[in-house]
Amino acid sequence: MEIKTHTHTRYILGALAAGFMLMTAACKKNSADINAVNKPVVEAYLVAGQPLSLKVYQQKDLTDTATYGVALTGLSINVSNGSQTVKLTEGAGGTYTYSDAAFITAGKTYTMQFNYNNATVSASTLMPGKPAGFKLTDSVFHEPNIIDPAYNDKVLQTVTWSNPDSLQHILLFKNLDSNPFEIIAVRSNRKPSFEINTERTAIYNITQNTFKYYGHYQVILLRVNDEYINILSSNTRGSSQNLVNTPTNVVNGLGIFTAMQADTLNLRVTTQ
Repeated sequence: MEIKTHTHTRYILGALAAGFMLMTAACKKNSADINAVNKPVVEAYLVAGQPLSLKVYQQKDLTDTATYGVALTGLSINVSNGSQTVKLTEGAGGTYTYSDAAFITAGKTYTMQFNYNNATVSASTLMPGKPAGFKLTDSVFHEPNIIDPAYNDKVLQTVTWSNPDSLQHILLFKNLDSNPFEIIAVRSNRKPSFEINTERTAIYNITQNTFKYYGHYQVILLRVNDEYINILSSNTRGSSQNLVNTPTNVVNGLGIFTAMQADTLNLRVTTQ
């Protein structure tokens, strides 16, 4: 079933943004990259069939505990899909939007551009096609009553999809329960909701250690681009003595301007 509601989309974007904010806060600011503190941070996740939303703010200091840096307002931001160029409307908190959901479609390359501090800030991304052939072995997963370490890698169920071209996909397991019940026997550090980088494969194997919590899940498959995978895979969570700059596809700026499509299935994790 395709994701069609704004609620699902808000969850996806919220989950991605939460990880991205941790990464951008960890950008190293040393003498070799002192100009980075003056670069705007762009954050945009384009979803086919949804209104376009883009956030721009100043890079945070490492000691800043705020969720975002100071919003950058008064910008004139244009986005083109190759045949049409639109100007985004400024809203609150450095958020710029374009409300026509028909503007974002598969197969088109989207280019963003604005001027800041006498420099042209730009980025581009390709809207991928929808994930195809998304399937679960079963809509119910029975967690074994006894967790045997000898069978940690035994495949109990699978998530599969079509991926003949080895495209990038992310799996999100979203727990829908307000107070999920922990599977005590499982030695896992995962939260109720978690994401998996599928490493260009077309299958994810579910084992006795996959879930840390029982409950109802949405299993969301995202087809994404390299710029998001680069950020997801970057090593920015070391100590303050070993921080590195987060990858970015924004010219004369920081952050991410990327596109994705999604499909979702339902799964219930229960006792055997």
